[in-house]
Amino acid sequence: MSEMERNATGQGEQRATPLLEVKGLHVRYGKVEAVQGVSLKVDPGTIVSVIGPNGAGKTTLLGAIIGLLPAHGDITYAGKAAAALSVEQRVAGGLILVPERRELFAAMSVADNLELGAFARARSGERGWRATQDEVYERFPRLKERRGQLAGTLSGGERQMLAMGRALMGKPRLLMLDEPSLGLAPLIVREIFSIIAALRASGVAILLIEQNARAALQVSDYGYVLETGELVLEGDSAGLAVNPRVIASYLGRGVIPA
Repeated sequence: MSEMERNATGQGEQRATPLLEVKGLHVRYGKVEAVQGVSLKVDPGTIVSVIGPNGAGKTTLLGAIIGLLPAHGDITYAGKAAAALSVEQRVAGGLILVPERRELFAAMSVADNLELGAFARARSGERGWRATQDEVYERFPRLKERRGQLAGTLSGGERQMLAMGRALMGKPRLLMLDEPSLGLAPLIVREIFSIIAALRASGVAILLIEQNARAALQVSDYGYVLETGELVLEGDSAGLAVNPRVIASYLGRGVIPA
């Protein structure tokens, strides 16, 4: 890990047992090492952001954590070694990813997309998933208004809300969000990040991958900076927001409107 800097705030000295802990993670595409020795933690009920430029390995990192990409290193989720868990088992355990491309079923209605998010719960015989759908509609009133509308006809912001709502149908303990602000207008970005903050208040831990560094650091508790596959900085988000290197490289753009 090159040039690692830690904020001297005392954070981390007596932290809770992590919900997610990654140690020495390496991910390769052929001979190219896209993620190199990454270690990070997410505590219960916190938001942790990973910021960095395009091509830094942020999406690859999430793919390895959820089990879609082969990786070397240790990933522990909810006290269990994730290597022994399939993607389906990780999702069933509450580790849920909202991918950058959102991957909605465009020819299906909003309501049907949400129900698919609860498929594993319904298949196991759990009856509470319909109550979760009501909670999602309460959190995203626009989805309730458009519940019969085809997902492919939604605006970009509404598609992001639907992707997040579908993930919430799985009752996540840790929600991983890959570039939730991508392609959205500034006012919609602000709305999405307000929703993210509200999710933390409900007890959901969040691992947030973002190029919009200012927005990510404003909403998160702790942050990491990933460059060319390596972590180069970490610290509490308030400290990173005033770090000269972060300011120079990442905070010139992406302001959430006041």
